[in-house]
Amino acid sequence: MTEEPVEETKVIREVYSNVNSPENFELELESALEAKVKYIVIEPTKLGEETSRWIRVGNCLHKTGVLSGLSALLLPQLLPDSVPVDFYFSLPAATLSVSCATLYGISWQFDPCCKYQVTTNNQELSRLNVRNLTNPSPVVLVRRDDRYRKFLQNGIALLCTVFVAKSFEKLLHS
Repeated sequence: MTEEPVEETKVIREVYSNVNSPENFELELESALEAKVKYIVIEPTKLGEETSRWIRVGNCLHKTGVLSGLSALLLPQLLPDSVPVDFYFSLPAATLSVSCATLYGISWQFDPCCKYQVTTNNQELSRLNVRNLTNPSPVVLVRRDDRYRKFLQNGIALLCTVFVAKSFEKLLHS
């Protein structure tokens, strides 16, 4: 069951009305994230860059966790038994996957920002029909359903945890 966004588009305008304007921009962004707005247009450059960076780091952790986990689990199946990939490659890759999933879970999992991606899709941007922007290149966030992405990451991390545990057990008994 998908939650419908309350508002389709929210523009955080770069209007400096007082010394607290940067804090007001952040509060406005937080409010839009929690309201589950479909599109958020961020005009203030500094806030847009920080938000974009935060999302990129989360995406990097997710992708690193998934790809290292898949390679840790699949490489031993694809290579002949004579190639010792378990302890030299698969174990570190599985550990990396579990570490990335754990860090993502602690830092990003419950952050409302993780439901958003930065979009540069011109077709999607033109449909927003936002006028009177003061910033010619604002950061535009689009809300995406990330439940399958999280399920994939956590499933792979769980399999990697089992792999790491079995590898240590095998190491201790040899």
